[in-house]
Amino acid sequence: MRAFMMQTADAPPRLTETARPDPGPGEVRIRVAACGLNFADLLMIAGKYQDTPALPFTLGMEIAGTVEVCGPDVQAPAPGTRVAAFIGAGGLADHAVCDAARCTPLPATMTMIEGAGFQIAYGTSHLALAHRARLQPGETLLVLGAAGGVGLTAVEIGAQMGARVVAVARGAEKLEVARAAGAEVLIDSAAESDLRATFKALGGIDVVYDAVGEPAASAALRALRPEGRFLAIGFAGGEVPRFPANLLLVKNISVLGLYWGGYLRFAPQVLTDSLAELMRWHAEGRLHPHVSHVLPLVRVAEGLDLLKARKATGKVVITMEDPEDQPVR
Repeated sequence: MRAFMMQTADAPPRLTETARPDPGPGEVRIRVAACGLNFADLLMIAGKYQDTPALPFTLGMEIAGTVEVCGPDVQAPAPGTRVAAFIGAGGLADHAVCDAARCTPLPATMTMIEGAGFQIAYGTSHLALAHRARLQPGETLLVLGAAGGVGLTAVEIGAQMGARVVAVARGAEKLEVARAAGAEVLIDSAAESDLRATFKALGGIDVVYDAVGEPAASAALRALRPEGRFLAIGFAGGEVPRFPANLLLVKNISVLGLYWGGYLRFAPQVLTDSLAELMRWHAEGRLHPHVSHVLPLVRVAEGLDLLKARKATGKVVITMEDPEDQPVR
């Protein structure tokens, strides 16, 4: 089968031929239809991700496809079931093996392309806002990087939870995408000379959702109301924030980290329940995943470059077939 693999640390990943995997006990093999790209894929290539597999490995953290074969002692999902799965690595390939417990059946309302980019982005934002920050109706939510893969889902979920959503992104095109997802206030970070003053003029922020890092993170922190919550999601801007403890103390501010994949190890049921609720929301028509680019496997490097240059909005999804010839459903 084809697979997009990292062979050595000093060479870029490339598309190659490798053996098709067979499922072991508790596992299923999935014929991959589509794979969502994530910023973490770039970190893995650079050797900077906290869960980078041992070399060599196939990239691709989340997939959608059809169960082909069940391993020993696996009763469900049965062969032929359409599923999405978070597999950590191995998704940019024609076939992938994963634990059966990690498979989530796709609702009839969800395409394979949507399913491939759904779990990490929506799961991260839902756990961050509902489980960690306890966002309440009527509160003000400020989203940094509001047009990105996770940021856009934070806008959408925050609006669904009844918050007043403030979207921060670079340029009118990205802000329009955030507005369509439910943002009430739009701030162009490229056009603002003093983000701190702009954020303070909002009248107080209850929750900051930060997938970008500095310099916007420090400006947003100082605009939080007393007992505000700051969600540290990621650092796509490249600089990790450093929070002065005296400010946290004086304003009774909470800084909350969120690593979605970590819940698989210490609280998997929390993650499972969150995904089940999100799938219900999608089936009810409450969520509308935004995929800005769909590319075939032979163009995966182009998709990664879109993430690196921050030219994508929402998700970039790779299909195992050419989307111009054989649409994936």
